[in-house]
Amino acid sequence: MILEAKNIKKWYSTGDQSRLDVLKGVSLSFAQGEIVAVVGQSGAGKSTLVHLLGLLDKPSEGEILFEGKNVTQYNDEQISKVRNENIGFVFQFHHLLPEFSALENVLMPSFIAGKSGKSQSDRAKVLLNDVGMTDRESHKPSEMSGGEQQRVAVARALMNSPKIVFADEPSGNLDADNAENLHNLLFSLRDKHNQSFVIVTHNKDLANRADRIITLANGVIV
Repeated sequence: MILEAKNIKKWYSTGDQSRLDVLKGVSLSFAQGEIVAVVGQSGAGKSTLVHLLGLLDKPSEGEILFEGKNVTQYNDEQISKVRNENIGFVFQFHHLLPEFSALENVLMPSFIAGKSGKSQSDRAKVLLNDVGMTDRESHKPSEMSGGEQQRVAVARALMNSPKIVFADEPSGNLDADNAENLHNLLFSLRDKHNQSFVIVTHNKDLANRADRIITLANGVIV
């Protein structure tokens, strides 16, 4: 298994000294090359789960194992290294940097990892080709449609060859046609690169295409 969660819980202290329990003991695992959909009502804890699994936050209790190693025991620097080298993210709002071109946005994870040079630029161009954006590599986000910007965001998520990609409502801000195109793209990329995708979605068509569906309700898997 690439990633495992063992009885993870997440709570937040509220102003009146009480506790808000968001996740109440979740255990699950993800294998190489599978696409898993995470579904549930708003407030069920889906985004919190993705933030924990993607090592953007730490659980209040429980363990997260990446390739068998308990990363919840790592310090912030170690966690950042694991995340940058192994995990990709695609969000509902693409979060592209407006002052940079499509190519420069895709290259950003490699810059953060301290990598540069022609090999990195060549890889970014290959990824833009994979997502059908070769002819837009010099365009800035303001010169692209919402669907095109999301494709660039997918290419950026793949830049460091992550073993697993988390997508939080990746098509939630797109119209039906662009959403379907994006869904097709995610599955074709999985087939090409054998990467795992964990996708939080309200889109039933996308969820039904996944290899597995995980349903969250009130902070637990049902």
